Amino acid sequence: MNKDELRNMLEAVARGEVSPDEALTKIKLQPYEDLGFAKIDTQRGIRQGAGEVIYGEGKTAEQLIKITEHILSENEKSVLITRLSEEKAEALSKSVKLFYDKVSKIGIAGERTEKKDEGNIVIATGGTSDIPVAEEAALTAEYYGNRVTRLYDVGVSGIHRLMDNAGILADARVVIAVAGMEGALASVVGGMVDCPVIAVPTSVGYGANFKGLSALLSMLNSCASGVSVVNIDNGFGAGFIANRINKMKG
Repeated sequence: MNKDELRNMLEAVARGEVSPDEALTKIKLQPYEDLGFAKIDTQRGIRQGAGEVIYGEGKTAEQLIKITEHILSENEKSVLITRLSEEKAEALSKSVKLFYDKVSKIGIAGERTEKKDEGNIVIATGGTSDIPVAEEAALTAEYYGNRVTRLYDVGVSGIHRLMDNAGILADARVVIAVAGMEGALASVVGGMVDCPVIAVPTSVGYGANFKGLSALLSMLNSCASGVSVVNIDNGFGAGFIANRINKMKG
């Protein structure tokens, strides 16, 4: 739907020929912008409450630049980019305003969102090696305006470190537990809190870890109620789900 078509529809609403609900449905079902190599879902924010996110891995710098510029031109204040390499981030920063975090490989083009005091998402990691995935979750949640508390390196091999932060966990609205190896952290946290726990298995671990598969299976088989699991190393998915849970109205 181009601007003229949108204006005509809004004028029809003003004349009473089309109801506001009918107009909203038409806008929600509008197609995409075809760039040839990518089809930009320009109406995702209307349908889902959050605009399209760019997955940076596998795309060229030129493709990323064109996709990002197009999304920002559609009156979006910012766009989140995941799995963005330093090399591509450098190229992108020459075309658009860009915040880049090399630990999580998260990029934010445009204006960054101010953090709000609504709820609290706590992100805990088993070890320091899990921080890149945890930061992907943290920066995603902050991008959508959430308050985030980080508890890093509080794994079960020294469980007193986790217990020392029991008060912080108790006050959380959502907890994201990020761990590799055997992935036991999620079950322990799940037995301590009364809020949803999102478990993120990481590919951190020795050979029998099978690049995160052992942690994934442990988390899927957790005996603690209230634990859900995302895919291996999927910090973005955990941060996005936590955002939705945190903003649900009771």
